Amino acid sequence: MRKNSWKYIIGLLLTVGIFTLTACGQTNKQDKAGKSDKIKVVTTFYPMYDFAKNVVGDAGDVQLLIPAGTEPHDYEPSAKDIAKITDADVFVYNSHELETWVKDVLENVDEKKVAVVEAAGSIDLMKGAAHEDDHDEEEADHDDHDHELDPHVWLDPVLAQKEVEAIRDALVKKYPEQKETFEKNAAAYIEKLKDLDTEYKEAFKEAKNKTFVTQHAAFGYLAKQYGLTQESIAGISPDQEPSPSRLAELKKYIQEHNVSVIYFETSASSKVAETLARETKVELAVLNPLESITQKEQDQGEDYISVMKENLEALKKSIK
Repeated sequence: MRKNSWKYIIGLLLTVGIFTLTACGQTNKQDKAGKSDKIKVVTTFYPMYDFAKNVVGDAGDVQLLIPAGTEPHDYEPSAKDIAKITDADVFVYNSHELETWVKDVLENVDEKKVAVVEAAGSIDLMKGAAHEDDHDEEEADHDDHDHELDPHVWLDPVLAQKEVEAIRDALVKKYPEQKETFEKNAAAYIEKLKDLDTEYKEAFKEAKNKTFVTQHAAFGYLAKQYGLTQESIAGISPDQEPSPSRLAELKKYIQEHNVSVIYFETSASSKVAETLARETKVELAVLNPLESITQKEQDQGEDYISVMKENLEALKKSIK
């Protein structure tokens, strides 16, 4: 959906439905005994949800806006979703580069009421990976879900700490009376992220082969943090299709660099990765960008840190 369509929909919401939805939300909040004092936090996709939940703790209810298992690159909010944002106390998203729809939505959000947190706002984003032979196709799709900058900062445990700090600081600013709670919760979670960072450093510091091939270019920040080289089949968005020349280039690259594993993700089509693995006779393994962790995975106890540890074990297959 393009920008002019967004402005039409948002305007329609304001004049027709959003006030009703918001009023209903306020009524429900009042009706629920014991819930009225809870901070209402709405987050866009899973990493933002997990980070916010760890900082807020028992002081609030944290909601996931983008449904579990949904690809955030392609997500477009419904009228009900926009109402949830306007009715929240705090709204957390990663960046304008990933949640491209947020800018238009925020034009109609009262930021005196809703504390808006761009978790990656203090982080300098890298340029997104783009292959020269795909340039024309990417330019044609630029108005939709193409990215000039890489939004995947959460996959670097060090930058993830910065996102947690941004969420903490916003909560402290809006609710100074709960500063001690938020700072204590954030500190405990940041320690876990530091331990995760240490595990990654230890795993790769003696590695001789530091190259890995992945389905889409989501792991650039992680690669940079630990001195690795990411080579991707597609660009920043997982639904981008590589050109025939790009596939030929990758086959040559895999052979020349003795690549033993091609990584795919379960939330997007793995057809190209499977074909490339078959033609180059290498193993397939999962590398999870944590963009759309499923409800089943969450119910089984999976979270940001557990999935990142699974990613580490997967990367050890090719980086050693």
